[in-house]
Amino acid sequence: MDLSKFSQEEIKVYGSVAVAVACVVVAKPLCVAAHRTYDFIFAKGLHNQTEIDTYNDLHNDSKKSVEDREKEYATMVNAYYDLATEFYEWGWGQSFHFSTQKKGENFKAATIRHETYLAGRLGLCAGAKVLDVGCGVGGPARNIAHFTGAHVTGITINNYQVSRGNQLCARQGVAEDVKLVQGDFMELPFPDNSFDGVYAIEATCHAPNREGVYSEILRVLKPGQVFATYEWCLTDDYDASSPYHQQIKKDIEEGDGLPDMCHTSKCTQALRDVGFEVLEARDAALDDYTGGEPWYRPLTPSWNPFLMPRFQFNPVIFKLSPMILYALECIRVVPAGTHKTQIMLQKGGVGCELGGSTGVFTPMWLMVARKPLK
Repeated sequence: MDLSKFSQEEIKVYGSVAVAVACVVVAKPLCVAAHRTYDFIFAKGLHNQTEIDTYNDLHNDSKKSVEDREKEYATMVNAYYDLATEFYEWGWGQSFHFSTQKKGENFKAATIRHETYLAGRLGLCAGAKVLDVGCGVGGPARNIAHFTGAHVTGITINNYQVSRGNQLCARQGVAEDVKLVQGDFMELPFPDNSFDGVYAIEATCHAPNREGVYSEILRVLKPGQVFATYEWCLTDDYDASSPYHQQIKKDIEEGDGLPDMCHTSKCTQALRDVGFEVLEARDAALDDYTGGEPWYRPLTPSWNPFLMPRFQFNPVIFKLSPMILYALECIRVVPAGTHKTQIMLQKGGVGCELGGSTGVFTPMWLMVARKPLK
């Protein structure tokens, strides 16, 4: 631009406008982040974090085995979400899952597209009764109810998630369409043939065995109707003899409340073994996202403070976050143990990122299956 065409007064005016616009652009995301952080620490008040030591002991291989974790899965998973739910909502949002970002999509748009694609596989109509197995605080359930017009019941083992999720449903005006209940998906508290569709998004990986949870889903699903899920699985690239791969697996399990991870083929076979007709099984992480981003990109470090949650994973913030939380513990702003929970979640984030970048792990093994008519 040739500035000689403008007077000094015009340059000052245009410059002031440009600075003001830049301040607004920068200030908005900073204010949003600051508000979420304030709400996370002060407004809601963090849960008691004393369960972190019990949880860590369950994942200490010198104290507990895989078999122990499978037997105590309910205690472990409930403790995990008591510890992690508020961190998830603060750092990730109300939908606790990954998604690839296609060209032109932002994080929120990719999240909703990932959920509604799965819902579309159920063939739902308005007014259908749908079950969300392992619903978290109900983010996907609310989006899917809005997208389909269905009535969605979400089930989670964690009481805090139930109260928080129903609070959010009421706040967003969807309490009549979406309801969260507490229960164990290994023993679903619903009659046989209750639902027109069932889905699970990165949730049944918490089960001590897939056959148990899939058989319960089969039981409550109406004949001829569809179950669709994204599963956390090890892929064909996982080498069980590699210490590096073993550590990635362990970090994911410990940082994400899993008793034990299994291969994609085991999940697919478990569906067949309990009586489902498998319509499709594939790794949705391998779908074309040319010009976009892989599912694990939000976990890769960045120095850009506007790229959340990536900014949390740069070396400085990664180290500082637990220290800051520990300082807040010392002055009783947050509960004792909060910094240990942050360290545990960081381990899971790093494990997932390495699992994705190496290809040994997928959080979106897509399976679509139908319950036979007879």
